[in-house]
Amino acid sequence: MKFVIQRVNKADVSIEGNVCSSINKGLLVFFCAEKDDEKGGTFGGKALNCQGVLEYYADKILKLRIFEDVNGKMNRSLLDIGGEILVVSQFTLAASVKKGTRPSFDNAMEPIAAKKMYENFIETLKSRGISVKTGVFAADMQISLINDGPVTIILD
Repeated sequence: MKFVIQRVNKADVSIEGNVCSSINKGLLVFFCAEKDDEKGGTFGGKALNCQGVLEYYADKILKLRIFEDVNGKMNRSLLDIGGEILVVSQFTLAASVKKGTRPSFDNAMEPIAAKKMYENFIETLKSRGISVKTGVFAADMQISLINDGPVTIILD
C-alpha cells in the first residue's frame, strides 16, 4: 500500500465538472493498493493480516502530528483539530519508471480487489468516528486543493 497525505485548508473532487466531495481543514489522502497487499505485512515486529495493516495505516494517518499547535509547531493530529479527511484512490502511485520513460503499473493491484481494499480502508477510517469523504473509484477525477504549508507525507 502507498499513501500520499497532504495537509489542506480545503480540497474537493470533481467529475465532469461537478463537485462530488469536498472538505475543509484536514487531510487529502491518495490511496494505492499494490499486488500482495492482501497478504498483510509486518509492522513494529508484529505480523498483521490485511485488515490489520489497514487499521495500522488508518491509525497512523489519523494520529500524524502534522497540524500546528499554538506555538506554531507541528504537534497536533487530525483527531486533535477535529479535521476532515478526503480519500481518493490513485493506482498511479504504483508506477515504476525503472525502465524507460513510460510508467509501468504492473505492481498495481487488480481493480476489483483494489476497490474492495479502498472501501475497507474508508470503512476503517469511518469506524474511528471522523468525517470521511471520498472520490469515486476508477473515475476520471479532478482534484482541487489548497495545500496548507505545504505539508506532504508519503507512507508505504
